[in-house]
Amino acid sequence: MIKNKDWHEQVDIINTLKLREQLESLPPFARTFFRSIEHNTTSRTRIAYAYDLQVFFAFAVDNIDAFRGRQVQELTLDMLDSVKLLDLENYMDYLKYYHCKGKADWTRVNQERGIMRKMSSLKSFYHYFYRKEMIKTDPAALVVLPKIREKEIVRLDVDEVARLLDEAESGEKLSGRQKAFHERTKTRDMAILTLFLGTGIRVSELVGLDLDDVDFRNAGIHIHRKGGKEVVVYFGDEVEEALVLYKAERRLIQAQKGHENAFFLSLQKKRMSVRSVENLVKKYAATVTTLKNITPHKLRSTYGTSLYQETGDIYLVADVLGHSDINTTRRHYAAIEDQHRRMARNKVRLRESDNEQTKQ
Repeated sequence: MIKNKDWHEQVDIINTLKLREQLESLPPFARTFFRSIEHNTTSRTRIAYAYDLQVFFAFAVDNIDAFRGRQVQELTLDMLDSVKLLDLENYMDYLKYYHCKGKADWTRVNQERGIMRKMSSLKSFYHYFYRKEMIKTDPAALVVLPKIREKEIVRLDVDEVARLLDEAESGEKLSGRQKAFHERTKTRDMAILTLFLGTGIRVSELVGLDLDDVDFRNAGIHIHRKGGKEVVVYFGDEVEEALVLYKAERRLIQAQKGHENAFFLSLQKKRMSVRSVENLVKKYAATVTTLKNITPHKLRSTYGTSLYQETGDIYLVADVLGHSDINTTRRHYAAIEDQHRRMARNKVRLRESDNEQTKQ
């Protein structure tokens, strides 16, 4: 097993092995595509691409004439040229609802975003081979992707944030079973919630934190962003207080072998998983609101909203949240930008009013 200090590399290796397994169920020529995107995508992204392509080829061998009746592993690159635009439009329709082959009781339903992602994967796949002049046609380029309806950004209001932290600290509204564990996890849970709300980091970044990633002298945490970029995110006094309390408690815990360096530990004394942190947030959020589906990502949006309201600097928000594209940030906080624009309408005066002239 790889040493815990290389946890991110360990996760990458696990994902790489998982990807190799997935590639076994794709046509042999697909490996060329995945080698081409290895240096500008994460292992997790490549796994998602592989799954999306598995769905397409499963559809193709049942529904596209040139592929029909063949095994996926028998397909050759030149067969991609036989796919027509109409085939891909039928595929988009298929993606709305389909059965997983070999698992009769398993079905998948995709809304616009799910269809968009799968078609985007197929477009990238086709574009690579077409650009390399390995195929003659690129029907995927002709596909009109579904229009995505912008979702309202769900976030906690200021009073909800305060109530969330109060409830997490007291545990009064938890169930009897949850209360039994609350005293053992309260300090850790408060540190996790405060860190989300005070820095806006992603859940994957939080679970990946090691003991030496938290720098109290400079009030910063060293994290691994999506794509492998390493940055320092700084925290304020409230976050520091919560982390200091947990760090004192963490020193007394002897972690399981292989998890010694993990900052946040489960009750089993292992590094916390993404799923366990998601469940933790859901548990406490349920004591505050039943109208909002609060997840770690919603806590991240809450921080981004607060930061933008305080600074009005969309570029700062994008940088702190780790958005590679400023337009992603703009889409998330467009409503707040509109509020700022409305506030600006009376900031610049063209002429003095009569009252102002009288005062002079």
